[in-house]
Amino acid sequence: MARQIAHPTRAGQEKNPRREPTATGQRDAAVNRIASHNYFLLEKFETGIVLTGTEVKSVRAGRVNLRDAYGLVKDSELWLINCHIGLYEHGNIFNHAPLRTRKLLVHKEELRRLMGKTQQRGLTLIPTRMYFKNGRVKLELALAKGKQLWDKRETERRRTADREAREAIARGRKGS
Repeated sequence: MARQIAHPTRAGQEKNPRREPTATGQRDAAVNRIASHNYFLLEKFETGIVLTGTEVKSVRAGRVNLRDAYGLVKDSELWLINCHIGLYEHGNIFNHAPLRTRKLLVHKEELRRLMGKTQQRGLTLIPTRMYFKNGRVKLELALAKGKQLWDKRETERRRTADREAREAIARGRKGS
């Protein structure tokens, strides 16, 4: 005899509508906004990250700081250094260390390509955002080149000019 389903689900309906938007992947767990100010972000790619249970719960709560973090290729492995994941508030003696070095998961070809670019061209790996995808924590890393002070000023000037042009166009439409 076939087993009957107690609670039928409808196609296209979210499993739990009250679930946290960060956990469902609708909102990023952490974003490194200062990265685009301090670096030219040349190429972005997605990596997995090895976390413990309390770290995942802290990421879900949004207790992540990517500001001073960077990626490093060492012994044919990719590592995330200086990323702060706050302590889980309901954790016990098995809670994680907030600034521990975490392993990043990438394919061998990607790792080989990254090793060449970071060693030869002087580029660095900067995390730009952390998010959930299919229930797993993912990290977006960017190959980046550091900006000089005059580069930062030029970017700010360009941004201001674009904003003023958009405002002038909006005023022109509004006046006619």
